[in-house]
Amino acid sequence: MSYDCIVIGKGPAGISASLYVKRANLKVLVIGKDGGALEKTKEIDNYYGFKNTISGQELLINGIEQAKRLGVELETDEVIGLEFDGEYIVKTRNSIFKAKTLILATGARRNVPTIKGIKEFEGKGVSYCAICDAFFYKNKDVAVLGSGDYAISEAKQLLPVANSVTILTNGEQIVENRNTDLEKIQLLEKPINHFRGNEVIEEVVFNDNSNLKTSGVFIALGVASSTDLAKKLGAITNGNYIVVDKNMKTNVPGLYACGDCTGGLLQISKAVYEGAVAGLDAIKYIRKK
Repeated sequence: MSYDCIVIGKGPAGISASLYVKRANLKVLVIGKDGGALEKTKEIDNYYGFKNTISGQELLINGIEQAKRLGVELETDEVIGLEFDGEYIVKTRNSIFKAKTLILATGARRNVPTIKGIKEFEGKGVSYCAICDAFFYKNKDVAVLGSGDYAISEAKQLLPVANSVTILTNGEQIVENRNTDLEKIQLLEKPINHFRGNEVIEEVVFNDNSNLKTSGVFIALGVASSTDLAKKLGAITNGNYIVVDKNMKTNVPGLYACGDCTGGLLQISKAVYEGAVAGLDAIKYIRKK
């Protein structure tokens, strides 16, 4: 199904953007797996318009209900991949959607791996984007760190290029819907002790002192963040944040980012503002097209 705009993330930034796009009489879809950081916030006292304390979950539900009332379409699903073929292609666990513009608003990554060797080998065998770096591992043995659908999606990206692909769950259980097209992928659920190598990563060492030789490890913990998704489309990032201009535009035409994923003040008010700016500029872009 095709839309004028797809928003990834149903927190305050994403919902704010969708309201403006919808009120411009355009077709907009919001995709989100959960409510992100806001859903976990117990008490909010510093957001305009509430005389009493409100919980993050209440505020999240209010925003979603407002969007539904205006006719915004919402999909509860996990985005596992993005492509561009003249339109943006958004792949989720269960569906594929297309849109003229795309707004990333899934927040900032907060689950950084703490395994020894991750930081030391970043750019030296440790990567955060399979579609970006798969080419450099042609006919080599690689591994993907993660246990969810995002990790499985990254492994599938690597499979046609690499000699072998191993999913490392670091002691976690792989998601239940692991399907038959992954039979060629090795699975190791043992806890990892550290990564080892000289100038580049060479092996994974487990807690039981066994090891796995590898030329690369792709980090895909949890759900893909906005930064992970932006990299797949060639957007410029700075650390964990997406680089945008004053209109929330990335360097990729028709691609926007707003909220925590752009850095700066990690507050609801800033997310709502940036969502509005992104939505308004997306409207201009769509109408020019």
